[in-house]
Amino acid sequence: MCADIQHPGWAARLLSEAEAVDLVRSVIIERQVCDFVVGVAGPGDALANDRTFHVLTSIHRMNPQLTTCLCTNGLLLDDRLEEIVEAGVRTITVTVNVTDSRVGKDIYSLVHYQGTTYRGEEAAAILVEKQFLGIRGAVAAGLHVKANTVLVPGVNDVHLLELARQLRDVGVTVMNIMPLIPAGKMKSNRAPSCEELQRARQQCAEVIPQFHRCEQCRADVIFLPSV
Repeated sequence: MCADIQHPGWAARLLSEAEAVDLVRSVIIERQVCDFVVGVAGPGDALANDRTFHVLTSIHRMNPQLTTCLCTNGLLLDDRLEEIVEAGVRTITVTVNVTDSRVGKDIYSLVHYQGTTYRGEEAAAILVEKQFLGIRGAVAAGLHVKANTVLVPGVNDVHLLELARQLRDVGVTVMNIMPLIPAGKMKSNRAPSCEELQRARQQCAEVIPQFHRCEQCRADVIFLPSV
């Protein structure tokens, strides 16, 4: 894998628990700041790896002033919510692309949950149910929840307004609509045009605030904006 690939979920290499904590410590020392966000965003889903919680707990104990964030597909959000809170996590980003499993089957290939693999519409139905259950629980626990949504032309584009309404109703505070990067199962799908992306954001902005500063960063990005 090339180290210079700019793509969500990509990373030059995986860090050990000690390396991850040391990296955060070095940023604090070198930049003399402690008001930045430390996020776990992949590769893979953060909630499927116990080491995620070990690292975030260590970082929180090292410096409780830091804001820690998890990016997840939401399948295990409700199951591991207590651990998330105990680790000092304050914010959650959940990737939610659909509310209707009939649409979701064209996006998700399978869902592996509690030892069983589900496919097709059944898989999408389980994922959507778990996502919204987890979001409700996270909001009730006092976490700030942002939703990432990938715009897939011809698949979920006409459903985004309803998704925005449901996200708002369960307590999500901001929605980030991102363009599809054709790859994997979706490699034959086209990316949305700038006009399509702008239209989707404008329509959904009437329902829920939109996030406009996403740069679809790699999972291992370090970025501290200058003041």
